[in-house]
Formats: sequence, C-alpha cells, structure tokens
Amino acid sequence: MASVDILQTLGNKYSAEILDATDEPQSAQELSDELEIPIATCYRRIDELTEHDLLELHDNILSDDRRRIKVYRRNVETIHVDFDESLTVSVEERSGVANKLDEAWRTLSES
Repeated sequence: MASVDILQTLGNKYSAEILDATDEPQSAQELSDELEIPIATCYRRIDELTEHDLLELHDNILSDDRRRIKVYRRNVETIHVDFDESLTVSVEERSGVANKLDEAWRTLSES
C-alpha cells in the first residue's frame, strides 16, 4: 500500500481516534458514542481503515436483542512516518501471539 494513501487515511478526521480506541474490539455504535463521532462518519472511517488493513473485522457478536453486531479491532501496533529522503510510512502489525491469545480467550469465554 502506498505511503501517501496510509497517511491520507490517517489524516482524515477521527481516523487516529478510532485506531486508538480499538485496541480492544468495539462496535461502530460504541466508537460513535465513546468518541462522539456521528455514526455515518464513524462507518465511513471504519470502511477506510479496514480497506487499508489498519483496522479489521474482529467478530460478529449477537446482541441482547438477537441482532448481529460487527466489532472491530485495530490491526496495527505502531505506525512510523519518515520524511528523510522521501515519504515512507511503516506499519507494524499486531503480534501474531497477541492475536492467538485473544482468539483463545474469546473461544473460552463463549463456552
């Protein structure tokens, strides 16, 4: 993915806040409420971040009223922007170990 595309996505209003808030899985409604983002804008930012692999669909959970709710979690641990020679953006993804432990915990909690 081009560095400019990542930087442009991160520069959109609320994108960085959404990534910061999704260390733990959250739904669009939870993000909208917590960050005071209009829900339509929240969904647009989620789509952009997901499209650039910065955010991932973590799960589809069943709500109390039996509706499926998508929850999202950031897919990255750190993002570095460097302007030395030319613009470069490096993205460090979440560790595979953290993802595996999270998956194991989720499986156990559903039992």
